[in-house]
This record gives sequence, C-alpha cells and structure tokens, in this order.
Amino acid sequence: MSDRDPTADRPGAEPVRREREREDRTGRSAAAARIAQQAMWVDLQVRQAMERGDFDDLPGQGKPIEDLGVEHDPDWWVKKLVERENIALLPPALGLRKEDAELEARLDAITVEREVRRELEDFNRRVVETRRQLQGGPPVVTAVRDVDAEVAAWTQRRTARIEAQRASRAAAAEASPRELTWWRRRRTRRDRS
Repeated sequence: MSDRDPTADRPGAEPVRREREREDRTGRSAAAARIAQQAMWVDLQVRQAMERGDFDDLPGQGKPIEDLGVEHDPDWWVKKLVERENIALLPPALGLRKEDAELEARLDAITVEREVRRELEDFNRRVVETRRQLQGGPPVVTAVRDVDAEVAAWTQRRTARIEAQRASRAAAAEASPRELTWWRRRRTRRDRS
C-alpha cells in the first residue's frame, strides 16, 4: 500500500489537496495559538492571585517539597492520605484485637442499652466472619463477647459514673455557698420589702 491519495489522479483533485493541507496547517497553528493563549491566561491568573495575596499563609509555606526518592511509588498519594488522616490499615485479625481492647470505652460513650446491644452484636458478627475467611495473616484470637454479661457490666459502670457525678456535685454545692440565680435574688429582695 502506498501513502498516496487515490483521489489525486482525478481532475480537480489538486485544489482539494491544497485545501486539505491548508486546513491542516491552520488547524495546527490555531491549536498552537490556543495553547499559547491559555498559558498566558493561566500566568495572568496566577500573577493576579499572588498580588491579591491568595497564596500567603498556605500550609507548608517555606518547607521543602518532599522528593519522590529514587524510585517512583505509584501509591504515594494513598500513603500520604493514610498518614495525614491517621487511617489504620491493619489485617482484620489485628484490627479486631485493637477494637476489642477499645470496646469498653466505646460502649461507655453510648447512653442507650439497645445501642450497646447492637454494637456488641455487630462486633460479634465481624469476629465470626473474620474467623470464617481464610485470608492469611495473623490468626483471629479475639473472642466473641457475651452480650448479656457485657450489658450488665456496662450498666454497673454507668451507674457508678452517675453516682460519682452526683457525689461530686453535692460536695461542690456544700463547699461553696449557694449562689442565687437572678430571679431568686429578685424574689428575695421583693420578699424582704
């Protein structure tokens, strides 16, 4: 096959060929002019933003840009996201161990027994699912929690916290003279008159 245009041998083909070449040239030059115009517009926008002070006090100002190192890591942005957002990427077994250690504190933040039960049932379901999946990694040694026993322990901890708060309020009220609110002061003054 040749690169020659098959319509070039027809009569009147020369003007068509010249027109195509002119369109190619002008198309390319128009694209180049458009790119140059966009670059000038972007430079103008950046210059105006710098004059307004839009780039002042940006986080990381004056700090060096971390180089990518010898080899480019295609997952660099994921690693930066994990580092910046403090996301824990643990195998399921280790994640469950960590969650098991923090479970009582999470339960103590809940105020409704129904929600505590739901949280415990969800935790137990995930432990069982992780045991069933053989994905490798460390073994799942986290035990399921007895929901009724955990709810009873949660109730005892909650009752003890409430009693401690009441005792501290009572001690604070006895230690300092009772301050009258503005409406009590007003009523007291009126009663004295």
